[in-house]
Amino acid sequence: MLEPIHWRDRRLTIIDQTLLPLECTEIELNTAEAVWEAIKSLRVRGAPAIGCTAAFGVLVGMRDALDGSFEQARDAASAAADYLATSRPTAVNLFWALDRMRAVIDDVDPSAGVSGLFERLEREAVAIFEEDSERCRAIGENGAHLIQPGSGVLTHCNAGSLATSKYGTALSVMFSAHERGTAFRAYADETRPLLQGARLTTYELMQAGIDVTLICDNTAAQCMKEGKIDLVIVGTDRVAANGDVANKIGTYGVAVLAKAHNIPFYVAAPLSTIDPATPHGDAIPIEQRDPAEITRGFGSQTAPDGVAVYSPAFDVTPAALVTGIITEHGILTPPYIESIARVMAGATA
Repeated sequence: MLEPIHWRDRRLTIIDQTLLPLECTEIELNTAEAVWEAIKSLRVRGAPAIGCTAAFGVLVGMRDALDGSFEQARDAASAAADYLATSRPTAVNLFWALDRMRAVIDDVDPSAGVSGLFERLEREAVAIFEEDSERCRAIGENGAHLIQPGSGVLTHCNAGSLATSKYGTALSVMFSAHERGTAFRAYADETRPLLQGARLTTYELMQAGIDVTLICDNTAAQCMKEGKIDLVIVGTDRVAANGDVANKIGTYGVAVLAKAHNIPFYVAAPLSTIDPATPHGDAIPIEQRDPAEITRGFGSQTAPDGVAVYSPAFDVTPAALVTGIITEHGILTPPYIESIARVMAGATA
């Protein structure tokens, strides 16, 4: 399994995903500004991975204050958390992880000193990372039975190891089915405009030895019509309390197509991606991306100068189109407002 994030000897390194699949290169993030830029520019991406990186980013941001007073170190950690929260608006894991780090900052007594504060925050960041790995593994095991021998499974964007601390969400289901000996074919949408499916998902599945076919986003309907697709599994950046799901732009269209062809549409997500405070999908903030990602994708100009561009990074799939939500606590089914409330209450009991 690829591991996109490493914390070693108080140093944060990530795989620079903008270089994949041609280069698999680790870069070190030495400042809070570098962590912010890595999240914003998609050097690290995927809701769980963003949350893990931001948690370690708080440690990076307070490193220059370790020789100062407790108050200076605490203020530096708080400032880093506030700053990193401005990097991307849609993935709720970012705010969930930073809230956990803030709770530690508020809880540590000054008598613990600067070293005590750093150690507590480091333990929390490592726990966030390790818990995510365990959750993703459980998601894979809970959803593996959905993939039947000989079936075709479509996914959109990248929800694999590169999007988490390890294993992934949607791809974890495929990895687990593959480990059980289930022979199936994966189909990966290229995922315009930044091609996370083409660059990252196919890379991960091929590394795992899974039969994968890359298709253009606008080929999914034809594949469904031809009977190549039996199941759709995607990840998500935020699940609202009613089961509406925000994921990479184009996911909503895939869900509509799946409904039209009577194909089950599943979402894989840890509970950390479910946001009970967001009542429905219309309340999810949607990030708008740089128009150049469309007009000059990967360097070549493909549109006239001055053309108007609309480029939301995500769309929202209504709960009515979601067959089930695969979590570390099992598969949630409609009505989601009830199953989500029940599982969240159990997780916090």
